[in-house]
Amino acid sequence: MDRRKPVVRDSAPTETPEGIIFGRNAVRELLKSGRPVDKIFVRRGDREGSINVIFAEAAERKIPIVEVEKEKLDRMCCGGVHQGVAASAAQKEYVDVEDILKIAEDRGEMPFIVILDGVEDPHNLGAVIRSADCAGAHGVIIPKRRSATLTSVVAKTSAGALEHMAVAKVGNLATEIDKLKEKGVWIYSAEAGGESIYSADLDRPSAFVFGSEGAGVSRLIKEKSDYIISIPLYGEVNSLNVSAAAAVVLCEAAHSRHKSTVKGK
Repeated sequence: MDRRKPVVRDSAPTETPEGIIFGRNAVRELLKSGRPVDKIFVRRGDREGSINVIFAEAAERKIPIVEVEKEKLDRMCCGGVHQGVAASAAQKEYVDVEDILKIAEDRGEMPFIVILDGVEDPHNLGAVIRSADCAGAHGVIIPKRRSATLTSVVAKTSAGALEHMAVAKVGNLATEIDKLKEKGVWIYSAEAGGESIYSADLDRPSAFVFGSEGAGVSRLIKEKSDYIISIPLYGEVNSLNVSAAAAVVLCEAAHSRHKSTVKGK
């Protein structure tokens, strides 16, 4: 007589440690749940069966759909059975830009905002959010496309700061910058060749723009900026990583705002 107990196997997981949900049923349930979704990834050329329902629901909620090769989906889903579709689920609800301005108003402070123009590395996004919180910023603005989103990697890299930082995701950065300027917010883009952050007037309603790891701040955003500011560098390497640059600029901006409260000032 075989006394061995039957083996009970758990159903296969449908979410990776990085917050990628995969499989058609799992993605459809994610969309139904109301949980914030950053992007839907689908296998290039796959438009059959239930995938069309996912397309329709994503379009209705204005969730970006990205077509990728099967090999990329395989990597994203850690080899799981994805059935040609995956989704990036946000770790936190996004807010509107107006909500960020309201935070400043409620605190009785001038707006202090961080704008990221094409920062696609989640570790950099998490590190910038951490610096923004340490500097006392009221919120971070990221674009819907060409940007890292609020994955578990971002949450972990932020060392808890994500829980305290308002993050807005917008369709058009240039349009949002125009709206901020109409509300009296000055736009500073951090780029090489600008005025030193140590001589610039940073003690005013401000939004600081940091560009992508490779291309920097885009041409259109630089044109819309009120000031181009730079960090003086004295070594052989002529640039800082975006998250390191953000830490320096934001801490200097915070210092400018709080000079009157610093001992001896």
